[in-house]
Amino acid sequence: MSRRVNVLFAAEAIAARNAELAKDIAISTQDDLLVIAVLKGSFVFAADLIRALHVAGLSPEVEFLSLSSYRDQTESSGTVRIVHDIESEVAGRDVLLVDDILESGRTLAYAKDLMAARGARRVRTCVLLEKPNKRAVSIHADLVGFVCPDLFVVGYGMDVAHAYRELPFVGVVEVDPDVAPH
Repeated sequence: MSRRVNVLFAAEAIAARNAELAKDIAISTQDDLLVIAVLKGSFVFAADLIRALHVAGLSPEVEFLSLSSYRDQTESSGTVRIVHDIESEVAGRDVLLVDDILESGRTLAYAKDLMAARGARRVRTCVLLEKPNKRAVSIHADLVGFVCPDLFVVGYGMDVAHAYRELPFVGVVEVDPDVAPH
């Protein structure tokens, strides 16, 4: 079987949307912003968004929170666990959680509740992609890059079994059973 990835959201469209999101964040943010990238899938989006925030006039502190609910599967296990926690104090600060995709909502809801419990002044969420019909818990993203069809997507930091993270776009893996793999 051969696999190819069809582009769903092109690199240029993502870059333009990141600039728009950064402007929206800058308008509604005060000093002492803590951006927390929810790893692993958001690392490319978070890096590009942080650079766009700089262009928009912000200088956020950056942290990384690694949560897992997928393991090597394509569907959430339903249980979220902390793989790597942040080191910064969040009490009294504005926190922006950056994640790759809002689907079941479990991971983002867990992270948002965790930061609120630690005393954050305000916790907002920014996701590259949202699948609005896939929620298992009640949560909405404050900022959304793109509404995504109900497809399993890869690229721009997102993977399937640790593959395709390096792609500069968001795409859908298509399997062609008539073509032998190389």
